Amino acid sequence: MAGDVADAVAALDDFDVSYETNPMGTVIEAADVETLLAAVGAAHGAVEGDRVSTFLKIDDKRTSDAPASEKVAAVERELGRPARRGRPGREGETEAAGDGREAGEGEDADAE
Repeated sequence: MAGDVADAVAALDDFDVSYETNPMGTVIEAADVETLLAAVGAAHGAVEGDRVSTFLKIDDKRTSDAPASEKVAAVERELGRPARRGRPGREGETEAAGDGREAGEGEDADAE
């Protein structure tokens, strides 16, 4: 399954979109719905198989240009800390770094 997800995500690189893949899916942002739908169509088409399911939810906030990451930042401001942590004693899960990034995350990010 990871290979199929990788194929879909790689297809997004051909479009003027930003994206972030997380354990539950991929958040994609575009300047307009036409670009978004073209990118989603390419991602869906990049997966080979007898049956492919794509779940799409569009949040078209027309009164703001704020990126999706701002939603997370607003929650973190309210919490006064990063909105993530690893479960204690679970190998492979990271504790939150003090600067809001997970331990080991790089300085540079493609999205936003």
